[in-house]
Amino acid sequence: MAFRLIKEQNPVNEEVKVPFIITLLGSGFFIGFIPVASGTFGSLIGFGLYLAPKMSEFYYLSLVLLLIFIVGIFCAEKMKGRYGEDAPQIVIDEVAGQLFTYLIGSIVFELFFPFKSFDPATAFDTKLVFGIIGFFAFRFFDIVKLEPAKYFDNKDSGFGIMMDDLAAGLYAGIFSAVLTHLAWYQFLRVYLG
Repeated sequence: MAFRLIKEQNPVNEEVKVPFIITLLGSGFFIGFIPVASGTFGSLIGFGLYLAPKMSEFYYLSLVLLLIFIVGIFCAEKMKGRYGEDAPQIVIDEVAGQLFTYLIGSIVFELFFPFKSFDPATAFDTKLVFGIIGFFAFRFFDIVKLEPAKYFDNKDSGFGIMMDDLAAGLYAGIFSAVLTHLAWYQFLRVYLG
């Protein structure tokens, strides 16, 4: 079943050896080995990266996301042999999905909202609010697994592991950009207008 709050630990296949660097990157510097809510902690890595200076700029966010996605496919493919399909130890997919949430949200801001003073790329307070809303939105959509996330979640590959989180990030990015815009617009209009 796709809907689950806590991923069950799969039996570890001791015969499959995974290089240290693959485990380090794929588990988000061993965050994936936290026994409860490892995916949520993985998403926090993405949130932290997004808050870094310049990371809300399209170029930097796209570049970092592309790098994490490519590395993530390779790491997830190697780690699933030892830890099982979509194992909680693999959190690089949550990092990528969280960053994709922010990338999609930034595109929505750019295309549909003309109020640049509310843009996360230009105002840190908006960036922080957008980041928090995006974090919770991504966690929700990652757990619920709407299509095509559910489709990719059922694929037995590193690509599928990564893509199901990007699909969740698509929904979360649109939702969080709209909610952030409406929240800021309503707040500024009512309290500062």
